[in-house]
Amino acid sequence: MTQPGTAGAMSKEMQDCVEACMACHSVCEETMSSCMQMGGQAQMQIMRALIDCSEMTRMCADMMMRRSPMAAEMCALCAKACDMCAEACMSMPDDAQMARCAEACRRCARMCRTMAGATM
Repeated sequence: MTQPGTAGAMSKEMQDCVEACMACHSVCEETMSSCMQMGGQAQMQIMRALIDCSEMTRMCADMMMRRSPMAAEMCALCAKACDMCAEACMSMPDDAQMARCAEACRRCARMCRTMAGATM
């Protein structure tokens, strides 16, 4: 017996969301490295948001790719983590890497919110 939504190819929207999650994950990892090089300037709140977002986006992409029955709920949580990370990154608006990360997070959050409302 198969679970609903587990057969067939991923929709274009789901593929786009997986790609947005993986791009966001990558940018968060790069931004963490950048923060570590800054030393004392990188606030712990930003680092926590980056770590949470990086982990959530990777897990969310994994769950969508394997058609987890919990993927929609994960997408909703992922959107929240991305929103929090974008907000944290914008606390340093003059930093180009932080701005790039915030942009990737916002894009991922939009796509995840769409997927959270979709039937997977």
